[in-house]
Amino acid sequence: MKTTATVGLLAVLTIGLFVLACDTNDTNPVTTTTGKMRIAFDNVVNASDLKLGTGSYQNSSGESFVITKFNYFVSNIRLRKQDGSDYVVPQDSSYFLIQEDKPASQTITLNNLPSGNYTGLTFTVGVDSVRSLADISKRTGVLDPALNDGMYWEWNSGYIFMKLEGTSPVAPALQNNTFFYHVGGFGGGYNGKKTINNLRTVTLPFANSVASVQATATPSIRITTDVMKIFNGPTKLSIAQYSSVMFDPYSTNIADNYAQMFSFDRILANQ
Repeated sequence: MKTTATVGLLAVLTIGLFVLACDTNDTNPVTTTTGKMRIAFDNVVNASDLKLGTGSYQNSSGESFVITKFNYFVSNIRLRKQDGSDYVVPQDSSYFLIQEDKPASQTITLNNLPSGNYTGLTFTVGVDSVRSLADISKRTGVLDPALNDGMYWEWNSGYIFMKLEGTSPVAPALQNNTFFYHVGGFGGGYNGKKTINNLRTVTLPFANSVASVQATATPSIRITTDVMKIFNGPTKLSIAQYSSVMFDPYSTNIADNYAQMFSFDRILANQ
């Protein structure tokens, strides 16, 4: 009996030492490499580069206009992988404000992406209800109402998702021939009723292209944003008829229009 017990004890010790040795010698654990992706938003009017204050354009209603401000929020980004699955960018790193008068804002960088091939992306135009209603400590950077170039309604406690301002001969003289479209509203409840929801989701496949994210290579995705689609989208927007639109039912038509203004252009060389 003593011999049997001794043999059993030695066997247990041998197995334990073997497992410990395996753990100690495992100097190459499986890790996931990460990389970056850049997304450049090129604001245009039809085929022309958008020029604030100087370019003169004409919509399908025959109205000429000059644009003086153009801003919009992009958020909640998801990337489509080549295998058909999605990578969801962490929400705290997924809010961006694109401003035509600030060129640096027009290229955003997504960090710590799993290495691999990506074939498209989806994003929201606007700021979702969860983040809109979050404590101010959760709304920093471009979401800070004090720092985001007037993209927040203090009187309405909400973000302006898209801001377009300009001048036109057909805009009212009482407004100094200016027009403005400040569109927001996340569909929250008020007095038991749902309010305007102008959040819009945009999905852009990369056509037949693939963005390869690697630790040593960062692809750049070029997206064109055509301001003219705000006027010439599913609803034809007339400046003479609607020279100023903010938080009112007609704004949903403008939101439907701006959902159409994005298109995939190309993938630039890895950098």
